[in-house]
Amino acid sequence: MQIIAALFIDEIDLRQVAGPATRIDLSGIQFSAVAPSPLPLTWAPHLVVMIHCPTDGAGRGVLEVTFHRGDEQIARNVQPFDVEPGKFTYRLVRAELDFAEYGTIEARCRLDQGATTTVPYTLLAPPADG
Repeated sequence: MQIIAALFIDEIDLRQVAGPATRIDLSGIQFSAVAPSPLPLTWAPHLVVMIHCPTDGAGRGVLEVTFHRGDEQIARNVQPFDVEPGKFTYRLVRAELDFAEYGTIEARCRLDQGATTTVPYTLLAPPADG
């Protein structure tokens, strides 16, 4: 199995199209956001991880996402999943991340202890009034 995409998003919408085909609409894809209030604050961005299982795959796996600030792990999410071989699935991950200062965290995603896909997310200071 493999991760084919991992993105921070606002919304996800699945819709059927002709026959058994499905479309996945992602909106509000983001890699940063302006803090909505003064620091410190807790921020909970939504991460979607898209997974593909090859036709000869087992169809079962475990998604692990760890969130890091530098070398420090600040949150962790582990989810088992099933997917029909030859098909795709997705998992939503939402961690509550504490920010005492503005900066970047990394979501490190992997399947079954395999290779890591890293997605950065930066919390920005609000623009100065002026």
